[in-house]
Amino acid sequence: MDAVAAEGPAREKLTIDLGTETGPFHGGASGTLYGLYGDGVPSRVVVEGMYPRTVTTKAQDGVQHPGGDALEILPPFVAAGGKDVYVYLPDFYRGFPYEWPGATGEERLAGHLDVIRRQVEQALTLGELRSHIVYVPFNEPEGNMFGDGEWSYDRVSWRSEPDHYFAAWEAAHHLIKELDPDARVAGPNTCVLYPEVRGFLEFAKAHDVLPDIVTWHELSSPAEVRTNIAKYRELERELGIGPLPVNINEYAHNYHVSVPGQMIQWIAAIEESKVDADLAYWNIAGNLNDSAVEANKANGQWWLYNAYGQLSGNTVRVLAPHPNEQYTLQGIATLDRDKRQARALFGGADGTADIVFEGLDAEVFGSVVHVRLTEIPWTGQVGPSAEPLRLRDEELPVSDGKVTLSPEGLNAMSAYQVILSPGGHGAVLLPPSVRWKQTYEAEDATYTGGGYSKNGPEGSPSAVDRFATSGGYHVGGLRTGSDGVLAFDVEVPQDGTYDLVVFAGSHNLADLVREQGPTNVFLRVDGEDPRELRLPLGYKPAVWGHTDTRVELSAGRHRITLAAQDPDLGVTKGDACVDKLDLVLREEDETALYDAEFADLRGGARVSHAHRGASGPAVAVLPRGGTVTFWVHAADDGEASVTVDVLGPGEGVLSVNGEEIGRVERGAVPLFLAGGVNKVTVTGTSDRLIVDRLRIAPSRGLLPATEYAAEEGVLTGAARVTGYPYATGGKAVEGVGAGPANALALTVTADRAGRHALTIRYSNGEQPPSTHYNPDPVCRHADVSVNGAPAQRVLFPTTFHFNNFWNLSVPVTLRPGLNTLTFTADQLPDFGGDTRNEFGRRSAYAPVIDRVTVTPIAPAEADARPL
Repeated sequence: MDAVAAEGPAREKLTIDLGTETGPFHGGASGTLYGLYGDGVPSRVVVEGMYPRTVTTKAQDGVQHPGGDALEILPPFVAAGGKDVYVYLPDFYRGFPYEWPGATGEERLAGHLDVIRRQVEQALTLGELRSHIVYVPFNEPEGNMFGDGEWSYDRVSWRSEPDHYFAAWEAAHHLIKELDPDARVAGPNTCVLYPEVRGFLEFAKAHDVLPDIVTWHELSSPAEVRTNIAKYRELERELGIGPLPVNINEYAHNYHVSVPGQMIQWIAAIEESKVDADLAYWNIAGNLNDSAVEANKANGQWWLYNAYGQLSGNTVRVLAPHPNEQYTLQGIATLDRDKRQARALFGGADGTADIVFEGLDAEVFGSVVHVRLTEIPWTGQVGPSAEPLRLRDEELPVSDGKVTLSPEGLNAMSAYQVILSPGGHGAVLLPPSVRWKQTYEAEDATYTGGGYSKNGPEGSPSAVDRFATSGGYHVGGLRTGSDGVLAFDVEVPQDGTYDLVVFAGSHNLADLVREQGPTNVFLRVDGEDPRELRLPLGYKPAVWGHTDTRVELSAGRHRITLAAQDPDLGVTKGDACVDKLDLVLREEDETALYDAEFADLRGGARVSHAHRGASGPAVAVLPRGGTVTFWVHAADDGEASVTVDVLGPGEGVLSVNGEEIGRVERGAVPLFLAGGVNKVTVTGTSDRLIVDRLRIAPSRGLLPATEYAAEEGVLTGAARVTGYPYATGGKAVEGVGAGPANALALTVTADRAGRHALTIRYSNGEQPPSTHYNPDPVCRHADVSVNGAPAQRVLFPTTFHFNNFWNLSVPVTLRPGLNTLTFTADQLPDFGGDTRNEFGRRSAYAPVIDRVTVTPIAPAEADARPL
């Protein structure tokens, strides 16, 4: 073998030039199209932690899709830190192309102007909140209202004959500005940046109806984002307008969304261009475009945007090995001189790469840097993810202003974050989160029995309309009536307890799935220890989640089987496809660590490197009123042991998900955390509080939790107990709703007054027919009253089947002793209060309710002292 062949392919190199800053960090890539269904879906914590600046959604009371009504999502979005709500005014109508009524183009336009008038008049009732609204009069006009199709104005495309579209734009613009002179209008909102946009801008300038924000879609590639933004800016200069704000209000394809390694490439292009952009809406509303799972959980994509939203300072130049070329190693980086931190997000390639930081300022970083490397893995479209995995925590010397990190085993579906800080301060270096992990593709496993199918290829660069799938293929055969067995031959390095993660999916509307919901299969290790697994449901075929369990394995080889029959446990009902199996050996200590210097600092909080022996390279110093916010993962709803590690005598108060807990204690305190994402904030109440880190450990059983079966409650009207195989005890309550007469009342006991979490185990499979490719499941709601007080409205996302039960936790105030919880529901009226949606877009019913668990959010004050 010659020397060149022996060396193998050249290593990829991503260079981060900290000496060349490119402007303030903007954060515009985290916008969302139809990502919000309503207040609570997704939860405000999940929304806030993704740091979205913009959301694009339908006109209030529109019938295009369920949920996403602009004026209903506006208040909670702004409360969660959002900037602007873009209102797709044509989404008032059904269909795509839009089915706007009228016999002639003139009639259709007149009716549409009436819709616009009503929208603006309704927004005017919201006071200062209306300043966050941006009106989008027309969406993709070249293929819809002013295209050449059946539902167009005159079946002549505006790209060839623009007069009708230009006149309609002028009329809509004038109407909006007459009703609200401070209103902002966005357009032209074309599918791409067509050459004809020049003519639109020339007309708009000449008639004084320029959009306040220029919008178009980039369902293309990150390279075209950069190219088209530059092209548009040149167009502005040629026409003597602007520069105007830009929002790319639909971007990325099905193959990209949910995949951190794909999305970092879009983020890099959008951030470099310093514009806002909204993820495209290919699937269901209310999950932040395949970022949120259930109401309060996050997948890998969410954690990527969480990391992106916490970048600060100025962006710096990043030199990729294949500049502006999709499906290659790409990245984005910032330098915050005040924090003395550099952060880089990168991904998109397998194997090994050199991540080179150059231009390190010795006054900022010194001669030694602390390096924290984490991985943000792909966890499927509907698969929840824990916090990013810590891969390395080390200190490296700076040589000629340069530091090189050479990570091995990069996964193209993952994104990665590196944080550089000054080193040499005695930081305690942390071990990796995972000691060993391995992926086994289902298509490489051994299948015996009938019904086998190898399915794919799924999504790929040449098939971006399909879903991302590990290895590109998946295996079917485990279904009702099958005798199939899928066997994975594995080898592990040492004795231990391993996480076993099965990536799988069942289409919720498939014939064999409709009957029971989640497909059950049977797991054995070396033919022993049988257990039943319920595999996740999805809204379309090849939508992936994961089912997790733990297995004890000795060092060496083992055979892990998934079977459709088990002699001890029964048979499969349903129809599942399996994508892959992961085995993971984690650290024995299950405590999750979150360093304060890497958290979200506000109110004058600052990073200090002057405290030797901290857990990381620095600490957060909080003045009075300063805050440090941690985004924390919990696997399930319930108690966790929470410790705020502080240095010195300062004082502060703690809040969790907006609930005030009390003063910061020295030591572990039992607190209720919601399953999924939690926002934990420490606020300084003294002149100086030094926060080192936050630790989250498993429950110690100190908060009493009591379960109440819904069927044991008092039912009125049409509410009734019905059998559901996967409900607790096989029974649950349905029929709550369609008016307050049909209700469920539960009596629960609290041993003290105060805030408690109601963890409601529920199901919701309501899904009316859709008009096009979006499945359009409906969120149900319940009005929950405590002891006859005014009801709290709780929104419940789809569980994809009425026999698929999830948990959702709601904080309430209980009195000592007996309390009555009453659940009711009714179809909600439109914004004006006098009409209702006629297409099943608002449900009249509460979800099916299985049980309610009551848990104090925090210990009583006398019990709050740490152990």
